[in-house]
Amino acid sequence: MLAKNIAHQAILAGHSVLFTTAAELLLDLNGQETARALERRFRHYLRPQLLLIDEIGYLSYDAHAADLLFQIVSRRYETKALLITTNLPFKQWTRSFPTPPAPSR
Repeated sequence: MLAKNIAHQAILAGHSVLFTTAAELLLDLNGQETARALERRFRHYLRPQLLLIDEIGYLSYDAHAADLLFQIVSRRYETKALLITTNLPFKQWTRSFPTPPAPSR
């Protein structure tokens, strides 16, 4: 509810806002059949001044889904606002995101 109130205040202040759940976002991005279509969807999520992604950590993600989510976060980094919600403490995010491979020696 707090995130929705922040989004509402952003709208009242004249900012563009897009609200989506992590599941909807990843389903949308995974559904793109070509690299061009995927890039177009990335631009859709990069356009609003505030992107609110709800329920991160609610479901487990495979490596491809985690990569797609990372691309959204990294493309918005230091350019536009991103607000994410989760019910998990950061230490438990490994339950939802695959563990990266151990570095080779």
